[in-house]
Amino acid sequence: MITLASDFPSPYPAAMRGVICSRSEARIEDVAHDFPRQDVRAAAFWLREVLPYFPPATHCVVVDPGVGTDRAAVVVEAGGHEIIAPDNGVAIPVARELASGDPATESGDGSGSGDFDVWEIEYDDAETASTTFHGRDVFAPAAADVHDEGGPAALDRCHRADEWVDLTFPEPDIVAKGARGEVLVVDGFGNVVTNVPGGPIEDSEGVRVDDELIPVRDAYAARDPGDRLVTVGSHGNVELAVNRGRGDEAFGLSVGDAVLLEW
Repeated sequence: MITLASDFPSPYPAAMRGVICSRSEARIEDVAHDFPRQDVRAAAFWLREVLPYFPPATHCVVVDPGVGTDRAAVVVEAGGHEIIAPDNGVAIPVARELASGDPATESGDGSGSGDFDVWEIEYDDAETASTTFHGRDVFAPAAADVHDEGGPAALDRCHRADEWVDLTFPEPDIVAKGARGEVLVVDGFGNVVTNVPGGPIEDSEGVRVDDELIPVRDAYAARDPGDRLVTVGSHGNVELAVNRGRGDEAFGLSVGDAVLLEW
C-alpha cells in the first residue's frame, strides 16, 4: 500500500496518483489532502494521530513550504513503515510514534525500540523537476520506487542522512492545579486541541479556561447544542469544544494561542 497526504487542493493529488500508477501496481489510499495550507506542524500532528492505525505501508507526505529550495527530500523508516517527505520535520513525530509501538493492535504495547532511520533521496530527474510541484516530480516517483524495491536501502539514489530537520511539539507548563498550554491544531469541526494532556481533568467537573469555569464532559452531546465544554479528545489531549458549534469561535482561540487551564 502507498498512502498520500498533502495540503494540495484538487486536482494536484490526481497527478501524484497518476505518477504512482504509471510506476507501480501498489494499492493507493488517500489519508488527507486538506491539511492546513503550508502548516507543517499541524500536518505532523495529524499524521502522528492517523498513520499508526495503518498496517505497514509506504506513506507519501507533501506539506512543503520550501518547495523549489535546497531543502532535502527524505525517506524515514520506522516500525515497518516508510515515510517519503520533505526534510522539514513533518515526518518525525509520527516516526517516533511508529518506532515506539503500534497502538492500533492488541499486540502494540509500546515496546518498540524507538529508533528510526532517515535517508536522503537524490532526485530522479533533478534537472527537469518542476520547482513548484515536487509532489508529482519528486515524492510520488520516490514513493513508488521505495515501495516496489522494498525500502530505501535498495535504491542507489538513497543514502543515509547525516542530519535532518527535527520537529517536536511544545510542552505545557503543568503545575499542581493547572497548566499553561498552547493550541496545537483546530480540527474541521472547530474543536480546539491543546498540548495539555487529558489525564488531570478526567475526574474534574469543571475547568477554568482563562478564568472562566467551563464544564468537563466525556461527550459533546452531554451539553446542550451551542453550549461550551472541555473534554479529552481521541488524541488524549484537552480539547475545548461546543456541542454542534465551533470551539475556536466560542473560545476566541486559534492555532498557536496560549491558554490557561485551572482544575
